Parts: sequence; C-alpha cells; structure tokens
Amino acid sequence: MNLNLLSNEEQNQLTELITTSEKIVLCAHKSPDGDAVGACLAWKNYLQQIGKSEVSICLPDAFPDFLQWMPGTQEIIRYDKKPDAVKQLFDDADLVCYLDFNQTSRVDTMSSILEECKAKRLLIDHHLDPDTNNSLTISHTELSSTCELVFFIIYQLGGYEAMSKTCAQCIYCGMMTDTGGFTYNSNRPEIYYIISLLLSKGIDKDAIYKRVFNNYSANAIKLRGHILYNKLKIVDHLHTAYFTVTKEEMKRFHFIKGDLEGVVNIPQQIKGLKLSIALREDTERPNLVLVSLRSGNGFRCQPMAAKFFNGGGHAEASGGKLFCSIEEAEQIVLKAILAFKDELQ
Repeated sequence: MNLNLLSNEEQNQLTELITTSEKIVLCAHKSPDGDAVGACLAWKNYLQQIGKSEVSICLPDAFPDFLQWMPGTQEIIRYDKKPDAVKQLFDDADLVCYLDFNQTSRVDTMSSILEECKAKRLLIDHHLDPDTNNSLTISHTELSSTCELVFFIIYQLGGYEAMSKTCAQCIYCGMMTDTGGFTYNSNRPEIYYIISLLLSKGIDKDAIYKRVFNNYSANAIKLRGHILYNKLKIVDHLHTAYFTVTKEEMKRFHFIKGDLEGVVNIPQQIKGLKLSIALREDTERPNLVLVSLRSGNGFRCQPMAAKFFNGGGHAEASGGKLFCSIEEAEQIVLKAILAFKDELQ
C-alpha cells in the first residue's frame, strides 16, 4: 500500500524547513482535543528523534483531563497560564508548526502572537479551506485526522523504523478520538494499515481506548444523564435533536474540561436522525456559547456551522460559537434548522 502522500516538491520543501530550523514551536487550536494534542506530541517526538532539541508545544488553553496520560503532556505550555513565556517562544522561533487548525482565529486569544510572529510557518491539517499565510501548507481534508496526516509525513520522511512507542501511542489516540473510535470518517483502508503499523510498535489500543472513553467521574456521568433525560429536544419531522447546557448546570455537576466530550454524538443513535446540535455556555466568559454539530444520513452540517454559528469544520462534524445568551442561541438553532428544512426532512 502506497503511504507516500507528499509530492516531491512538498517533501523537499518540508525537509528544507526542518533542516534549517533550530527553535521550533508547535501549536494547535483552542480547547484542544485528542487529535490536536496527539498530533503535537507525535510531531515533537519525531523532530526530537531526528536531532531537534529545542521543540516546544504551546496551546491556547486546557485540554481534557482524559488526555493527561499521554506521554509529554506535562511539558505543554498553556497560553492562558503563561502568556509571556509563550510569546517569548514565538518571538525566538525559527519555525512555527500549525497543527489541526486552518485559521489563526481558531487559537482565540493567542492569534495576535501567531500573526506577529516572524518565523517560517508550516501548516499540517485536515480541515476545509485552510486560510493561513504559510511557507508550506500540507492540507488533506480527505484524511480522518491530523494524526493520520502526521503519520504519513513521518513515514514518507523515513521516520517509521525509528518511531517510538510513545509517538505511536499519540498518533493512535488522535486517530481514534477524531473518528469516535473509528465509527465515522474512517472507511479508507489506509487507516487500518496504519493501525497495524502502530500496533507493531507495541501500543495497547484497548488500554488507550479505556484511558480516553472509560475515564469519566461519577459527576460527569450524572451530567450526561441529566442532559439526555431533561434537556434533549427532538424535532421529529426535521430529524434533528439539540440540547443546551448552562453554567449553573455545569457548576451543579462539578464540570471539568472534557466531561461533555462526545455527548453531541449520542443523539445520532436515534433512528433516522440527520442532525445533532449541542449548545454550551462558556464557563468563564459571559454571552459566549460554544456550538457543536454532528450529522449523518446524507446531511452535511458544515454549511450550517459556517452560515449560522461563525464556524466550520468537516462535512459531518463541525463547530462554532455565538456571542449571545444561551436563550438567544437556542432561537438561532431553531432558525438554522428551519433554514435547512428541505435537506432535513
């Protein structure tokens, strides 16, 4: 099976960027998920493997608690905790690598640092419509995850034989989480060939699954039950479900980041459902509502995310945000559903 993804020109450009850089900074989007964290950790591992000693990972804010087990997370520098240290790293960098995001706005308050940075820029991503000013853009929207893309790149650069178990764990975790345990966006046979190669590095895929998906607190399970029983609203004739989560509810159930990961996928289990939407109040900023969309059965949610929720993403998995109250956000959801009623019926 051919695992060469880059053209000769791209491979030469990438090799030149890496070879001529000493101080390298990796970054990913706000509220980083398993793919973002896994891609950063795996890419850092590879760069260190080939002799790059000054490689840093800077993320805008916290990642879910169930990813804390991943090797190297303790070395990640968060902008919301150490803004001056992050700025200094960007100021000193020769090369900045953007992983798992397509626009600088996706790093939120860290965007000004990225825009002012004078270093060369490398984008490695799988989201639609990349819009950043880069020395090299490696964008493949057909792939399941940025971690899959990172594997292809490492393999093509000759790094597979020396790949560590640690690197393989991070790649597998990112691929697994961005496909819901390989339940969507994961039909390409290359994915399973890559998994076999990662297993050859000694990873325990079952243990990784348990660390991610069986790692919630009792409060998190109760919060999920509350949402599904008390908050889930079904628009039967338009094959849509949505729910809202308020700050008060999160406080009541002692919410920590990651407790609601994947809940937006659960309504997709309803027979014939085409669209599921989650609305969650931001825990820190007023009048900010975070939006997640999942779709299936022939409906594509990405256009809705772009038109109504200041967002985007993949055809069947997108997100966005609204600058309003949770009540106003619910009204926008209803308008969005009606605007796409012909496709949802």
